[in-house]
Amino acid sequence: MSKRAFLVAAISFLAGALVFNMYLRGRETKTMGEVVEVTQVTFEEEVSESDTPVLVDFWAPWCGPCKMLAPVVEQLAGDYEGRLKVFKANTDQNPQLAGEHGIRSIPTLIFFKDGKEVDRVVGVQSKSALAGKIDAVIGDGKN
Repeated sequence: MSKRAFLVAAISFLAGALVFNMYLRGRETKTMGEVVEVTQVTFEEEVSESDTPVLVDFWAPWCGPCKMLAPVVEQLAGDYEGRLKVFKANTDQNPQLAGEHGIRSIPTLIFFKDGKEVDRVVGVQSKSALAGKIDAVIGDGKN
């Protein structure tokens, strides 16, 4: 094995271990909230017209990182129940919706307030990093 191939394999292994560790830390909270599927048809009513801040998780069933992030998103939905609505949008079933929101990579989490995008995160993030984003969006210092 060449030195370059070894370095690539080592970096890939470490990145995978880091993501898995973030996944495990995200599982510490037992409270799971309701995460509802949103579609092209329901998006305007559920997200654009919402008086409550909204988080939309753009994902696909075949996406490994999406599957790792899903429990964290569910926990955040529980942690912020009543202060944040959380939805999932399957990009395979709603390609037009994904295109309208410039989704180029999944998972992508988009934060909406008053029907407008105010922030976005691409890729797997820790629960604490996402909670910080949510706090900023809802204007709350506590979760």
